[in-house]
Amino acid sequence: MLTKKSQQDIHIITLGCSKNVVDSEVLSYQLKAGGYTVRHDSEKVDGGIVIINTCGFINDAKEESIDTILRFAKARKAGKIDRLLVMGCLSQRYKPQLEAEIHEVDAFYGVSDLAIILKDLHVDYRKELVGERSVTTAPHYAYLKISEGCDRNCAFCAIPFIRGKHISRTIESLVAEARFLVAGGVKELILIAQDITWYGLDIYGRRALADLVHELAAIPGMQWVRLHYAYPAGFPMDVLDVIREHPAICRYLDIPLQHISDSVLRRMHRGHTAGQTLELLQKIREAVPGVALRTTLIVGFPGETNEDFQALKQFVAEQKFERMGVFTYSHEEDTPAYALADDVPEEVKQQRAQELMALQESISLELNNRRVGSIYKTIIDRIEGDFWVGRTEYDSPEVDNEVLIDASYPLMPGAFYQIKITGAEAFDLYGVPAGEE
Repeated sequence: MLTKKSQQDIHIITLGCSKNVVDSEVLSYQLKAGGYTVRHDSEKVDGGIVIINTCGFINDAKEESIDTILRFAKARKAGKIDRLLVMGCLSQRYKPQLEAEIHEVDAFYGVSDLAIILKDLHVDYRKELVGERSVTTAPHYAYLKISEGCDRNCAFCAIPFIRGKHISRTIESLVAEARFLVAGGVKELILIAQDITWYGLDIYGRRALADLVHELAAIPGMQWVRLHYAYPAGFPMDVLDVIREHPAICRYLDIPLQHISDSVLRRMHRGHTAGQTLELLQKIREAVPGVALRTTLIVGFPGETNEDFQALKQFVAEQKFERMGVFTYSHEEDTPAYALADDVPEEVKQQRAQELMALQESISLELNNRRVGSIYKTIIDRIEGDFWVGRTEYDSPEVDNEVLIDASYPLMPGAFYQIKITGAEAFDLYGVPAGEE
């Protein structure tokens, strides 16, 4: 029998991507409306109900999710917590196996089981709260998930299998949610989806990302709108005009390219060629001067030869992406690539990833050094040790460069300042308030 206190105490542990963060925030808001006290990612969990929102995308993420479940399963068995619930992608993908192996978990839920979770916790799902959520990031920025699922068929990706087909939200609902977030203090919105360029095709019969971004940027109090996860094939070029012309839209674009070798791209089922990729990058940089491009690449995909990798390395050297991440290929069941032989040894995958990131480090240092002496609008995220930690419009939270400013200056988290860059490292800038140097 649960005590009254423990019945009202819920800890949500969120793993994986920013889309999971949004799902946890929506769940949290509904639970709070139902009378629960909700904490997120608490370092110390003592009693109450624990809900783990898992990731099941690649091996490393699955291992982290399973390790977290096992840690709290041990606490559940020892009576240190009252109930243990598991939701999210790993639970959606492997529910029968998890139920058979981990008996300490009280219930497993899929990615679309919000109403069922609430019902099991004796909370009525409130439709009037749709679009309202408890922000768990720094209070001045939030993620806005504009769609669910994906209609692409990338050979390495299990997301369509896990989260289903692409479903766009209406512009009206997203603007309403954005207004709610801005009213709560959010100044920067980061648009996310598995593929934001597909937005609108299912409900409007056309790509409507430009219309959505224009509406969001016009909301009073909105300072920055940032675009993540834009698929290169079929990229809606009218978005570039909106980015260039509206001051509230960051000159920043996250566009995962994955590779540049035509043979690898074909096996990946990416739907674009090396030539089309180069043409798109040129058009983006011409249409939005000074844009910061972030990309992600995969090394070690089945059949990737040393020649393929050298082409990728040359591509990175020539393009000089402002931001870049590298993943080693993860051989995932339920994906088209699973039928291919995972024939690149793990040590070769790791070596290639290290080579690319070493190259990117030198590129980032070169680009950062060019910024020394310039002044940028900078938002302050937090204070850490002897420094205020901020970002320019060219940097997304947690994954990109940061601006470090001596903590002796009287700044405030969530506020914008004009910062003059005085120094640079590979992945950090140093600065002072303009006029203070």
